[in-house]
Amino acid sequence: MSSTKEQNKKKNPLMHLVAGGCAGLVESSCCHPLDTIKTRMQLRRQATSVEKVVVKMRDSLMEPALRLKHSLQEPAGRFAAAEPGMARMSTTTTAGGRVTQVVRTGGPSTAGTTVAPLGPVGTAKRIIQREGFLALYKGLTAVYTGIVPKMAIRFVSFEQYKEILHTGKERAGLDGKISPTLITFTAGLMSGLTEAIMVVTPAEVCKIRMQSQHHSMMDPVQKQHRKYTNVVQTAMVITREEGIGALYKGVVPTMLRQGCNQAVNFTGYNLIKKKVMDYQGTTELASWQSLLIGGFSGGMGPTVNNPLDVVKTRMQKQVITPGKPAKYTGLGQACALIAKEEGVLALWKGITPRLLRIVPGQAITFMTYEFVSANLIKFGVF
Repeated sequence: MSSTKEQNKKKNPLMHLVAGGCAGLVESSCCHPLDTIKTRMQLRRQATSVEKVVVKMRDSLMEPALRLKHSLQEPAGRFAAAEPGMARMSTTTTAGGRVTQVVRTGGPSTAGTTVAPLGPVGTAKRIIQREGFLALYKGLTAVYTGIVPKMAIRFVSFEQYKEILHTGKERAGLDGKISPTLITFTAGLMSGLTEAIMVVTPAEVCKIRMQSQHHSMMDPVQKQHRKYTNVVQTAMVITREEGIGALYKGVVPTMLRQGCNQAVNFTGYNLIKKKVMDYQGTTELASWQSLLIGGFSGGMGPTVNNPLDVVKTRMQKQVITPGKPAKYTGLGQACALIAKEEGVLALWKGITPRLLRIVPGQAITFMTYEFVSANLIKFGVF
């Protein structure tokens, strides 16, 4: 992440482990609830539209009988006897003709129920009301388990790939023909692919399985009987029931997502960082500057690649039963199926909490990394 090759050579790979690990721990502790909200939003299926319900009720052969039944009842008690969970129908007449309205009386959600979509705040409130505040931290052990090696691999591999690319450029006599920005982009891309294969995919499979459980964190009985309890137990259950390959569900979209994110992230951060330092005539950034630049660069990738994240989440959540075909089988098939069943915008489900999660997360990561690494060098630890 240094701005010059001389600075890169000063950095011991162990420093990336320490600085990156500290950055990851601080970032995940602060931002994990937003990741839980994002996951729940992405796993939520689209409810049946009002228009489909109205057409279905209008074309039903039972409609005349239903209208006759309602007309024989008193207005005050017309819907009082409706069973929980059943839809009640009312008819109003306007100048343009009759309009049928379908209203749900309560009870559990069904296929024909019209449900108002919940945003990030509504999703968070529902999780807290139903499962307790600590439910926002479901899957955090999986994040902690993978965050130190992930950050270490990210920063070490980025520096190593960048050094290899610089050396290769010099040996090939291509100095001046390949821009440093292209090298930074390529190193970031390869860094993202590396961390996705080595750490991110299995850790996220475990995390998503734990986050997707709708048990209450306030009820000891529900907590005791939950299927997934911690990251090690979750990995063992998944391996036993579905095979070790299940830990790598969604590896392709995860690789594409991480590669895209880190390519854009490192490129944006280093470009802006260099411009700011040149403008100031300094060799280091203040912590608040690293925070702002890291947040800005961190928001670029997710805006573009959110469909990859939705597909990854769906593929990692599904449990494959022997003898039954999986609903989502690949990146292209999953994108097409989600768009067909739920609309194209469903591929951008969770984008708001994802940006709320990633932007401050990357800001904290870069600020912490720069602060810790600068102090490790300052005090002669590395």
